[in-house]
Amino acid sequence: MALSMHPSLAVHVGDWLKSEIVEPAGVSVTALADHFGVSRQALSNLLNCSASLSADMAIRFEKAFGIKADTLLRMQTSYDLAQARLHESEIKVERLAQAA
Repeated sequence: MALSMHPSLAVHVGDWLKSEIVEPAGVSVTALADHFGVSRQALSNLLNCSASLSADMAIRFEKAFGIKADTLLRMQTSYDLAQARLHESEIKVERLAQAA
């Protein structure tokens, strides 16, 4: 039996990074974007939950803060799946019959 998580429990990884990593570190988005070698807009979009976390950005956070990129990407995937589950009933696909 698989466990399922209620969609309301899924947190966008950008929101978590902002509140638990970036803000406590006391670094500005501009300074962090410069440190990461990315645009301020790209980092801001992630931290404000307007963009998904990429593997490259996850590695940047891992290198800068020590949090595993794998963990961050699993958080993003859990969030994405929870969002898809909110409109699961709109996805009209029948079970594929197995060939004999």
